[in-house]
Amino acid sequence: MSLKQLLVTKNLLFWITAVVAVAVDQISKTVVIHYFHLGETIPLWPSVFHLTYVTNTGAAFSIFKGEVWLRWLSLVVSLGLMILGWFGPRLNRWEQAGYGFILGGAIGNGIDRFATGAVIDFLDARIINFPVFNLADVSINIGVVCILIAAFWRPRRPNSPES
Repeated sequence: MSLKQLLVTKNLLFWITAVVAVAVDQISKTVVIHYFHLGETIPLWPSVFHLTYVTNTGAAFSIFKGEVWLRWLSLVVSLGLMILGWFGPRLNRWEQAGYGFILGGAIGNGIDRFATGAVIDFLDARIINFPVFNLADVSINIGVVCILIAAFWRPRRPNSPES
């Protein structure tokens, strides 16, 4: 197998997941920017779930607010995950999906940080008084769940003795 074939086919689900996660995140943020005013909220289910356009110069829960190094952290995490996908071992499906979602989320929020200095958030779960978030954040969390599943779930092999 040539290097080109290896790079194209190895961990394909990882790459597909990352590209889809970035695309969905960036499209959703573009829609919010074009159709909402900053601070505007639209209740989809009053007092439970709203769409609220805000920006966040910090990380999760607005920690490290205004810190410029967060954009570089997004870039380093993204590059590290890409190196894993290209040069690391062949990952199982859960690992590929997990790392792909995390990469997509890191790139999605990284694009915001480099382009505007702040992340665009709009998903507002008011029933639990949670900070406003976005689809890149959702991707990262889905990715973590997939990685946890990969760590604890081992598929049974055919013809293996039952324990």
